[in-house]
Amino acid sequence: MRFILPVLAIAASFACPAAAQLTAPEQAIVETVESGFESDVALLEEITLINSGTHNHAGVKAVADVLAPEFEALGFAVEWIDQAANGRAGHLFARYEGTPATTKMLLIGHLDTVFEPDSSFTGFVREGDRAVVPGVVDNKGGIVVILAALRAMKEAGTLDGANIVVALTGDEEDAGEPLEAARADLIEAGKWADVALGFEGLSVLDGKDAGVIARRSSGSWTLTTSATSGHSSGIFSDHAGYGAIYEMARILDSFRRELPEENLTYNVGFMAGGTPAELGADALSATTSGKTNIIPSSAVARGDLRALTQEQNERAAARMRAIVADHLSGTEAEIAIEFRYPPMAPTDGNRALLDRLNAINADLGREVMEPYPPSRRGAADISFVAPHVDGLAGMGPAGSGSHAEGETIELRSIVRQAQRTAILLSRLAKEPSAN
Repeated sequence: MRFILPVLAIAASFACPAAAQLTAPEQAIVETVESGFESDVALLEEITLINSGTHNHAGVKAVADVLAPEFEALGFAVEWIDQAANGRAGHLFARYEGTPATTKMLLIGHLDTVFEPDSSFTGFVREGDRAVVPGVVDNKGGIVVILAALRAMKEAGTLDGANIVVALTGDEEDAGEPLEAARADLIEAGKWADVALGFEGLSVLDGKDAGVIARRSSGSWTLTTSATSGHSSGIFSDHAGYGAIYEMARILDSFRRELPEENLTYNVGFMAGGTPAELGADALSATTSGKTNIIPSSAVARGDLRALTQEQNERAAARMRAIVADHLSGTEAEIAIEFRYPPMAPTDGNRALLDRLNAINADLGREVMEPYPPSRRGAADISFVAPHVDGLAGMGPAGSGSHAEGETIELRSIVRQAQRTAILLSRLAKEPSAN
Protein backbone atom coordinates (compact mmCIF):
# COMPACT_ATOMS: atom_id res chain seq x y z
CA MET A 1 0.00 0.00 0.00
CA ARG A 2 1.36 3.40 -0.98
CA PHE A 3 2.00 5.83 1.88
CA ILE A 4 1.56 9.34 0.44
CA LEU A 5 1.94 12.37 2.66
CA PRO A 6 -0.55 15.24 2.54
CA VAL A 7 0.74 17.98 0.25
CA LEU A 8 -0.18 20.70 2.74
CA ALA A 9 1.79 19.00 5.48
CA ILE A 10 4.86 18.84 3.27
CA ALA A 11 4.54 22.48 2.29
CA ALA A 12 4.09 23.53 5.89
CA SER A 13 7.24 21.71 6.92
CA PHE A 14 9.29 23.96 4.62
CA ALA A 15 7.30 27.18 4.94
CA CYS A 16 9.02 28.30 8.12
CA PRO A 17 12.09 26.14 8.81
CA ALA A 18 13.43 28.70 11.27
CA ALA A 19 10.46 27.94 13.57
CA ALA A 20 10.87 24.18 13.41
CA GLN A 21 12.37 22.52 16.45
CA LEU A 22 13.20 19.05 17.67
CA THR A 23 10.97 17.63 20.37
CA ALA A 24 12.53 16.58 23.66
CA PRO A 25 12.58 12.89 22.62
CA GLU A 26 14.14 13.83 19.28
CA GLN A 27 16.82 15.84 21.02
CA ALA A 28 17.48 12.80 23.19
CA ILE A 29 17.85 10.74 20.02
CA VAL A 30 20.47 13.12 18.67
CA GLU A 31 22.46 12.94 21.90
CA THR A 32 22.17 9.16 22.29
CA VAL A 33 23.43 8.49 18.77
CA GLU A 34 26.35 10.84 19.34
CA SER A 35 27.30 9.28 22.66
CA GLY A 36 27.11 5.77 21.22
CA PHE A 37 29.47 6.46 18.32
CA GLU A 38 32.51 4.54 19.56
CA SER A 39 30.38 1.57 20.62
CA ASP A 40 28.85 1.51 17.16
CA VAL A 41 32.31 1.55 15.58
CA ALA A 42 33.32 -1.34 17.82
CA LEU A 43 30.32 -3.38 16.66
CA LEU A 44 31.14 -2.48 13.07
CA GLU A 45 34.67 -3.76 13.54
CA GLU A 46 33.39 -7.00 15.08
CA ILE A 47 31.06 -7.87 12.22
CA THR A 48 33.37 -6.74 9.43
CA LEU A 49 36.16 -8.97 10.72
CA ILE A 50 33.86 -11.94 10.07
CA ASN A 51 34.11 -12.90 6.42
CA SER A 52 30.57 -13.17 5.05
CA GLY A 53 31.00 -13.51 1.32
CA THR A 54 27.69 -14.65 -0.13
CA HIS A 55 28.95 -18.18 -0.67
CA ASN A 56 30.54 -18.41 2.77
CA HIS A 57 27.35 -19.67 4.39
CA ALA A 58 28.93 -20.23 7.77
CA GLY A 59 30.28 -16.67 7.77
CA VAL A 60 26.91 -15.16 6.86
CA LYS A 61 25.29 -17.09 9.70
CA ALA A 62 28.08 -16.02 12.09
CA VAL A 63 27.34 -12.35 11.39
CA ALA A 64 23.65 -13.01 12.00
CA ASP A 65 24.51 -14.69 15.30
CA VAL A 66 26.35 -11.55 16.46
CA LEU A 67 23.49 -9.28 15.45
CA ALA A 68 20.54 -11.29 16.74
CA PRO A 69 21.20 -10.50 20.44
CA GLU A 70 21.55 -6.81 19.56
CA PHE A 71 17.99 -6.77 18.22
CA GLU A 72 16.66 -8.98 20.99
CA ALA A 73 18.03 -6.58 23.61
CA LEU A 74 15.81 -3.89 22.06
CA GLY A 75 12.71 -6.09 22.31
CA PHE A 76 12.65 -7.41 18.75
CA ALA A 77 11.54 -10.95 17.93
CA VAL A 78 14.33 -12.43 15.83
CA GLU A 79 13.97 -15.12 13.16
CA TRP A 80 16.60 -16.91 11.08
CA ILE A 81 15.06 -17.87 7.73
CA ASP A 82 17.10 -20.73 6.32
CA GLN A 83 17.80 -20.54 2.59
CA ALA A 84 19.60 -23.85 2.05
CA ALA A 85 16.92 -24.92 -0.41
CA ASN A 86 17.82 -21.88 -2.54
CA GLY A 87 21.57 -22.44 -2.32
CA ARG A 88 22.28 -19.69 0.20
CA ALA A 89 22.78 -19.29 3.96
CA GLY A 90 19.65 -17.47 5.07
CA HIS A 91 18.08 -14.18 6.12
CA LEU A 92 17.83 -12.52 9.54
CA PHE A 93 14.48 -10.85 10.22
CA ALA A 94 13.75 -8.86 13.39
CA ARG A 95 10.22 -7.70 14.21
CA TYR A 96 8.91 -5.13 16.68
CA GLU A 97 5.17 -4.86 17.29
CA GLY A 98 3.97 -1.49 18.55
CA THR A 99 0.70 0.42 18.56
CA PRO A 100 -1.87 -1.20 16.24
CA ALA A 101 -2.90 0.62 13.05
CA THR A 102 0.13 2.93 12.99
CA THR A 103 2.73 3.20 10.24
CA LYS A 104 4.40 -0.11 9.36
CA MET A 105 8.08 0.37 8.57
CA LEU A 106 10.46 -1.99 6.77
CA LEU A 107 14.24 -1.50 7.15
CA ILE A 108 16.35 -3.39 4.60
CA GLY A 109 20.03 -4.35 4.69
CA HIS A 110 22.16 -7.39 3.97
CA LEU A 111 24.60 -9.61 5.83
CA ASP A 112 26.71 -10.77 2.88
CA THR A 113 29.53 -9.05 0.99
CA VAL A 114 31.26 -9.61 -2.35
CA PHE A 115 34.48 -10.63 -0.58
CA GLU A 116 34.73 -14.42 -0.30
CA PRO A 117 37.18 -16.17 2.07
CA ASP A 118 39.91 -16.32 -0.57
CA SER A 119 39.97 -12.51 -0.91
CA SER A 120 43.25 -10.85 -0.01
CA PHE A 121 41.36 -7.78 1.24
CA THR A 122 40.94 -8.32 4.98
CA GLY A 123 41.18 -6.53 8.31
CA PHE A 124 39.86 -3.32 9.87
CA VAL A 125 42.20 -0.38 9.38
CA ARG A 126 41.03 2.79 11.11
CA GLU A 127 42.55 6.16 10.35
CA GLY A 128 40.77 8.70 12.55
CA ASP A 129 37.20 8.98 11.31
CA ARG A 130 37.82 6.78 8.27
CA ALA A 131 38.20 3.02 8.07
CA VAL A 132 39.28 0.74 5.24
CA VAL A 133 37.43 -2.55 5.53
CA PRO A 134 35.84 -5.13 3.18
CA GLY A 135 32.06 -4.81 3.07
CA VAL A 136 32.04 -1.85 5.46
CA VAL A 137 29.75 0.34 3.35
CA ASP A 138 28.11 -2.45 1.39
CA ASN A 139 26.51 -3.25 3.73
CA LYS A 140 27.68 -3.76 7.30
CA GLY A 141 27.86 -0.05 8.01
CA GLY A 142 24.19 0.17 7.04
CA ILE A 143 23.32 -2.48 9.60
CA VAL A 144 25.11 -0.48 12.29
CA VAL A 145 23.13 2.63 11.26
CA ILE A 146 19.92 0.65 11.77
CA LEU A 147 20.94 -0.53 15.22
CA ALA A 148 22.22 2.90 16.28
CA ALA A 149 18.88 4.44 15.28
CA LEU A 150 16.82 1.80 17.07
CA ARG A 151 18.88 2.08 20.25
CA ALA A 152 18.39 5.83 20.27
CA MET A 153 14.64 5.39 19.79
CA LYS A 154 14.57 2.92 22.67
CA GLU A 155 16.41 5.36 24.93
CA ALA A 156 14.10 8.24 23.94
CA GLY A 157 10.93 6.19 24.37
CA THR A 158 9.84 6.46 20.73
CA LEU A 159 10.42 2.81 19.86
CA ASP A 160 7.59 1.56 22.09
CA GLY A 161 4.78 2.41 19.69
CA ALA A 162 6.60 1.58 16.46
CA ASN A 163 5.79 -1.27 14.08
CA ILE A 164 9.07 -2.28 12.46
CA VAL A 165 10.47 -5.19 10.49
CA VAL A 166 14.22 -5.30 9.90
CA ALA A 167 15.06 -7.55 6.95
CA LEU A 168 18.73 -8.47 6.56
CA THR A 169 19.15 -10.76 3.58
CA GLY A 170 22.08 -13.13 3.33
CA ASP A 171 22.46 -13.13 -0.44
CA GLU A 172 22.01 -9.60 -1.78
CA GLU A 173 25.26 -9.74 -3.73
CA ASP A 174 24.30 -13.00 -5.48
CA ALA A 175 20.70 -13.95 -4.86
CA GLY A 176 19.67 -17.58 -4.48
CA GLU A 177 17.67 -19.57 -6.98
CA PRO A 178 14.86 -19.62 -7.75
CA LEU A 179 14.79 -15.87 -7.23
CA GLU A 180 11.08 -15.90 -6.41
CA ALA A 181 11.74 -18.16 -3.42
CA ALA A 182 14.90 -16.32 -2.33
CA ARG A 183 12.98 -13.03 -2.10
CA ALA A 184 9.58 -14.31 -0.99
CA ASP A 185 9.96 -13.24 2.65
CA LEU A 186 11.23 -9.79 1.71
CA ILE A 187 8.39 -9.22 -0.74
CA GLU A 188 5.86 -10.35 1.87
CA ALA A 189 7.30 -7.78 4.29
CA GLY A 190 7.09 -5.13 1.57
CA LYS A 191 3.40 -5.83 1.04
CA TRP A 192 2.88 -5.49 4.81
CA ALA A 193 4.71 -2.18 5.08
CA ASP A 194 3.68 1.44 4.54
CA VAL A 195 7.28 2.66 4.22
CA ALA A 196 10.54 0.95 3.24
CA LEU A 197 14.05 2.26 3.90
CA GLY A 198 17.13 0.75 2.27
CA PHE A 199 20.41 1.01 4.17
CA GLU A 200 23.01 0.67 1.47
CA GLY A 201 25.53 3.50 1.27
CA LEU A 202 24.66 7.19 1.40
CA SER A 203 24.86 8.96 -1.95
CA VAL A 204 26.87 12.18 -2.10
CA LEU A 205 26.34 14.71 -4.89
CA ASP A 206 28.83 17.56 -5.34
CA GLY A 207 30.03 17.05 -1.78
CA LYS A 208 26.52 17.10 -0.28
CA ASP A 209 24.38 14.26 1.08
CA ALA A 210 21.67 13.28 -1.42
CA GLY A 211 18.44 11.32 -1.20
CA VAL A 212 17.77 8.19 -3.24
CA ILE A 213 14.19 7.99 -4.47
CA ALA A 214 14.95 5.68 -7.42
CA ARG A 215 17.32 2.90 -8.39
CA ARG A 216 17.64 1.14 -11.72
CA SER A 217 16.98 -2.51 -12.39
CA SER A 218 19.57 -5.19 -13.05
CA GLY A 219 19.06 -7.82 -15.71
CA SER A 220 21.20 -9.80 -18.12
CA TRP A 221 21.18 -10.95 -21.70
CA THR A 222 22.90 -13.73 -23.63
CA LEU A 223 23.35 -13.42 -27.38
CA THR A 224 24.39 -16.30 -29.66
CA THR A 225 25.02 -16.18 -33.38
CA SER A 226 25.68 -19.02 -35.79
CA ALA A 227 26.62 -19.47 -39.44
CA THR A 228 27.74 -22.05 -41.96
CA SER A 229 31.47 -22.48 -41.76
CA GLY A 230 33.70 -22.75 -44.78
CA HIS A 231 36.80 -21.39 -46.48
CA SER A 232 37.33 -17.69 -45.83
CA SER A 233 37.68 -16.96 -49.55
CA GLY A 234 33.92 -17.39 -49.84
CA ILE A 235 32.87 -14.90 -47.13
CA PHE A 236 30.32 -12.27 -48.16
CA SER A 237 29.16 -14.43 -51.06
CA ASP A 238 25.57 -15.60 -51.46
CA HIS A 239 26.42 -19.23 -50.71
CA ALA A 240 28.72 -18.63 -47.69
CA GLY A 241 27.22 -15.54 -46.09
CA TYR A 242 28.88 -13.36 -43.48
CA GLY A 243 29.83 -15.70 -40.66
CA ALA A 244 28.89 -15.61 -36.98
CA ILE A 245 31.28 -12.88 -35.87
CA TYR A 246 30.08 -10.30 -38.40
CA GLU A 247 26.51 -11.04 -37.34
CA MET A 248 27.51 -10.58 -33.71
CA ALA A 249 29.25 -7.29 -34.56
CA ARG A 250 26.20 -6.06 -36.49
CA ILE A 251 23.90 -6.72 -33.56
CA LEU A 252 26.12 -5.20 -30.89
CA ASP A 253 26.79 -2.08 -32.94
CA SER A 254 23.06 -1.75 -33.63
CA PHE A 255 22.45 -1.86 -29.88
CA ARG A 256 24.99 0.96 -29.50
CA ARG A 257 23.38 3.12 -32.16
CA GLU A 258 19.67 2.41 -31.79
CA LEU A 259 18.94 1.82 -28.09
CA PRO A 260 20.20 4.95 -26.28
CA GLU A 261 17.77 6.76 -24.00
CA GLU A 262 18.03 8.41 -20.60
CA ASN A 263 18.65 6.06 -17.63
CA LEU A 264 19.11 2.99 -19.88
CA THR A 265 22.39 1.08 -20.17
CA TYR A 266 23.24 -2.25 -21.82
CA ASN A 267 26.83 -3.23 -21.25
CA VAL A 268 28.62 -6.04 -23.12
CA GLY A 269 30.49 -7.93 -20.42
CA PHE A 270 32.39 -10.44 -22.58
CA MET A 271 32.23 -12.15 -25.97
CA ALA A 272 33.91 -14.87 -28.03
CA GLY A 273 33.69 -16.03 -31.63
CA GLY A 274 35.26 -18.80 -33.70
CA THR A 275 34.82 -22.39 -34.77
CA PRO A 276 33.41 -23.12 -32.32
CA ALA A 277 32.72 -20.58 -29.55
CA GLU A 278 31.10 -21.95 -26.42
CA LEU A 279 29.71 -20.38 -23.25
CA GLY A 280 31.27 -21.75 -20.06
CA ALA A 281 29.23 -23.76 -17.57
CA ASP A 282 29.35 -20.82 -15.14
CA ALA A 283 27.91 -18.49 -17.82
CA LEU A 284 30.70 -16.08 -16.87
CA SER A 285 33.31 -17.28 -19.36
CA ALA A 286 33.64 -18.55 -22.92
CA THR A 287 36.09 -20.59 -24.95
CA THR A 288 36.86 -20.48 -28.65
CA SER A 289 39.28 -21.53 -31.35
CA GLY A 290 39.60 -21.01 -35.10
CA LYS A 291 41.82 -20.09 -38.00
CA THR A 292 42.17 -16.95 -40.04
CA ASN A 293 41.09 -18.78 -43.19
CA ILE A 294 37.90 -20.31 -41.74
CA ILE A 295 34.52 -18.54 -41.63
CA PRO A 296 33.52 -18.62 -37.93
CA SER A 297 30.60 -20.87 -37.11
CA SER A 298 29.51 -19.38 -33.79
CA ALA A 299 29.81 -16.43 -31.41
CA VAL A 300 28.48 -15.69 -27.94
CA ALA A 301 28.24 -12.54 -25.84
CA ARG A 302 26.76 -11.70 -22.45
CA GLY A 303 25.91 -8.37 -20.89
CA ASP A 304 23.57 -6.54 -18.57
CA LEU A 305 20.51 -4.34 -18.97
CA ARG A 306 19.58 -1.57 -16.50
CA ALA A 307 16.49 0.63 -16.63
CA LEU A 308 14.58 3.04 -14.42
CA THR A 309 11.14 1.49 -14.93
CA GLN A 310 9.85 -1.91 -15.98
CA GLU A 311 8.22 -0.27 -18.99
CA GLN A 312 11.65 0.96 -20.06
CA ASN A 313 13.02 -2.55 -19.56
CA GLU A 314 10.32 -4.04 -21.77
CA ARG A 315 10.73 -1.38 -24.45
CA ALA A 316 14.49 -1.92 -24.64
CA ALA A 317 14.10 -5.70 -24.68
CA ALA A 318 11.60 -5.53 -27.54
CA ARG A 319 13.97 -3.38 -29.59
CA MET A 320 16.89 -5.72 -28.87
CA ARG A 321 14.86 -8.71 -30.05
CA ALA A 322 13.90 -6.88 -33.25
CA ILE A 323 17.54 -6.04 -33.99
CA VAL A 324 18.59 -9.64 -33.40
CA ALA A 325 15.88 -10.95 -35.73
CA ASP A 326 17.18 -8.99 -38.76
CA HIS A 327 19.95 -11.40 -39.81
CA LEU A 328 22.84 -10.96 -42.19
CA SER A 329 22.91 -13.40 -45.07
CA GLY A 330 23.79 -16.96 -44.04
CA THR A 331 23.50 -16.34 -40.30
CA GLU A 332 21.13 -16.97 -37.39
CA ALA A 333 20.95 -15.29 -33.98
CA GLU A 334 19.11 -15.70 -30.69
CA ILE A 335 18.92 -13.55 -27.57
CA ALA A 336 17.74 -14.52 -24.09
CA ILE A 337 16.93 -11.66 -21.70
CA GLU A 338 16.47 -12.16 -17.96
CA PHE A 339 15.04 -9.51 -15.66
CA ARG A 340 16.35 -10.14 -12.13
CA TYR A 341 16.41 -7.14 -9.83
CA PRO A 342 13.43 -4.92 -10.68
CA PRO A 343 13.71 -1.13 -10.81
CA MET A 344 12.83 1.16 -7.93
CA ALA A 345 11.01 3.72 -10.02
CA PRO A 346 10.63 7.32 -8.77
CA THR A 347 7.15 7.89 -7.34
CA ASP A 348 5.29 10.75 -5.70
CA GLY A 349 5.32 8.73 -2.49
CA ASN A 350 9.10 8.36 -2.61
CA ARG A 351 9.47 12.09 -3.20
CA ALA A 352 7.16 12.79 -0.26
CA LEU A 353 9.34 10.66 2.00
CA LEU A 354 12.40 12.62 0.92
CA ASP A 355 10.48 15.79 1.75
CA ARG A 356 9.87 14.38 5.22
CA LEU A 357 13.55 13.61 5.60
CA ASN A 358 14.40 17.13 4.50
CA ALA A 359 12.06 18.54 7.13
CA ILE A 360 14.20 16.65 9.65
CA ASN A 361 17.35 18.04 8.04
CA ALA A 362 15.92 21.53 8.54
CA ASP A 363 15.22 20.77 12.19
CA LEU A 364 18.77 19.52 12.59
CA GLY A 365 20.21 22.58 10.83
CA ARG A 366 21.46 20.51 7.89
CA GLU A 367 21.35 21.13 4.17
CA VAL A 368 18.54 19.90 1.93
CA MET A 369 19.21 16.50 0.34
CA GLU A 370 18.55 16.71 -3.41
CA PRO A 371 17.43 13.59 -5.30
CA TYR A 372 20.39 11.56 -6.50
CA PRO A 373 20.52 10.68 -10.23
CA PRO A 374 19.25 7.08 -10.50
CA SER A 375 21.67 6.32 -13.32
CA ARG A 376 24.47 6.43 -10.73
CA ARG A 377 22.97 3.78 -8.44
CA GLY A 378 22.82 0.06 -9.05
CA ALA A 379 20.09 -2.36 -8.09
CA ALA A 380 19.40 -3.41 -4.51
CA ASP A 381 16.99 -5.46 -2.41
CA ILE A 382 14.68 -2.48 -1.85
CA SER A 383 13.80 -2.80 -5.53
CA PHE A 384 11.90 -6.03 -4.83
CA VAL A 385 9.45 -4.20 -2.58
CA ALA A 386 9.27 -0.99 -4.63
CA PRO A 387 6.13 -2.10 -6.54
CA HIS A 388 4.29 -2.44 -3.22
CA VAL A 389 5.52 0.35 -0.95
CA ASP A 390 7.04 3.83 -1.08
CA GLY A 391 10.62 4.07 0.05
CA LEU A 392 13.97 5.75 0.32
CA ALA A 393 17.30 4.09 -0.40
CA GLY A 394 20.83 5.18 0.47
CA MET A 395 20.13 5.44 4.21
CA GLY A 396 23.46 3.81 5.12
CA PRO A 397 26.81 5.52 5.79
CA ALA A 398 28.96 7.43 3.32
CA GLY A 399 32.09 5.93 1.85
CA SER A 400 33.79 4.90 -1.34
CA GLY A 401 35.17 1.92 -3.23
CA SER A 402 32.35 -0.57 -2.63
CA HIS A 403 33.03 -4.01 -4.18
CA ALA A 404 36.74 -3.27 -4.45
CA GLU A 405 39.87 -3.54 -2.38
CA GLY A 406 40.21 -0.35 -0.37
CA GLU A 407 36.49 -0.01 0.41
CA THR A 408 36.31 2.92 2.84
CA ILE A 409 33.73 4.29 5.27
CA GLU A 410 33.39 7.81 6.63
CA LEU A 411 32.69 6.75 10.20
CA ARG A 412 31.06 9.98 11.34
CA SER A 413 28.39 9.54 8.68
CA ILE A 414 26.98 6.74 10.84
CA VAL A 415 25.96 9.42 13.33
CA ARG A 416 24.09 11.71 10.96
CA GLN A 417 22.38 8.84 9.16
CA ALA A 418 21.28 7.17 12.40
CA GLN A 419 19.95 10.49 13.73
CA ARG A 420 17.96 11.12 10.55
CA THR A 421 16.63 7.57 10.55
CA ALA A 422 15.59 7.51 14.19
CA ILE A 423 13.74 10.81 14.00
CA LEU A 424 12.00 9.83 10.76
CA LEU A 425 10.89 6.49 12.21
CA SER A 426 9.75 8.17 15.43
CA ARG A 427 7.58 10.67 13.56
CA LEU A 428 6.11 8.08 11.21
CA ALA A 429 5.35 5.75 14.13
CA LYS A 430 2.80 8.24 15.47
CA GLU A 431 0.84 8.36 12.22
CA PRO A 432 -1.92 6.00 11.01
CA SER A 433 -1.14 3.06 8.77
CA ALA A 434 -2.33 3.24 5.20
CA ASN A 435 -3.22 -0.46 5.15
